Amino acid sequence: MSDRTPPGPVPFSLDSLRDLVKLMEEHGLTEIDLQDGEQRCRLSRAAPAPVYLPAPAPLGSPAAAPSMPASAGPSAPAVPAPAAPAGDLLEIRSPTVGTFYSAPSPNDPPYVKIGSKVAADSVVCLVEAMKVFNQITADVAGTVVEICASEGDAVEYGQVLFRVRPG
Repeated sequence: MSDRTPPGPVPFSLDSLRDLVKLMEEHGLTEIDLQDGEQRCRLSRAAPAPVYLPAPAPLGSPAAAPSMPASAGPSAPAVPAPAAPAGDLLEIRSPTVGTFYSAPSPNDPPYVKIGSKVAADSVVCLVEAMKVFNQITADVAGTVVEICASEGDAVEYGQVLFRVRPG
């Protein structure tokens, strides 16, 4: 036995955990649970949930006019509501808190830009949370008309990232 051998069994080294996290990301896994004798390793991450939004009120209707709540007490939402989208635009919102990235790496082109056509399964950006890069899909079909986050921005759960004209 060499001096470099750890004193006890180490079935889950830091390198193997990094590899598992990478596999989770590559294959869209949300949970891995492994056991080797007395050692157990359970990794989980939140799966991006689709965000379904009600159809916006037509322009010029009383419902489209902004209103202020009577009181901004504890029942007020934690995330400030963005301005109402014009017309029939759909919103792609962040499913998690993290850092917004428009491309897979700094030297790559962005996933989408204004005018890009997207399908429900199109990757539109990455949101990095706790060193895990989550691919965000459009979950809608249409044309990107507005990009609401900038490279490296901290984004909140439910924050609008893109606006898309359906079609």
